[in-house]
Amino acid sequence: MIKVKQVAHVCIFAHDLEKTRAFYEDVLGMSIHFNFLRDGKVFGFYLNCGGRSHVEVFQKNGTSYGDTNQINHFCLEVENLDAAIEHIKSMDVEITKKKYACDDTYQAWIRDPNNVKIELFEYTDKSAQFAGRDRVADW
Repeated sequence: MIKVKQVAHVCIFAHDLEKTRAFYEDVLGMSIHFNFLRDGKVFGFYLNCGGRSHVEVFQKNGTSYGDTNQINHFCLEVENLDAAIEHIKSMDVEITKKKYACDDTYQAWIRDPNNVKIELFEYTDKSAQFAGRDRVADW
């Protein structure tokens, strides 16, 4: 039997690798863990999300995001959502208002330069991820 420990990484494609790198480093404060090289040039990188979780990014010209793609979004747990929202606003990046979700977590949403949706997430003591119990979706 397989036992999953955690999400290892989520892979996204970028039409502008450097703009995408700047967004994840400057706006979200993530650091580059390592680069992927081909013919001496960077064509992708791994971003550290804490622990052993990462976002993997590759240059792919002509990419575009659509709500009908297989992966709808990815979620990043943040330490202080209010502080994250203020920082992101200061970087002139659009972000939704903070919402208390049906799973007793706080969330806000942004999009990266490739239009990939990113959920920013803060747990509470009541969060379903810790407390269990089914929750009725309010969206």
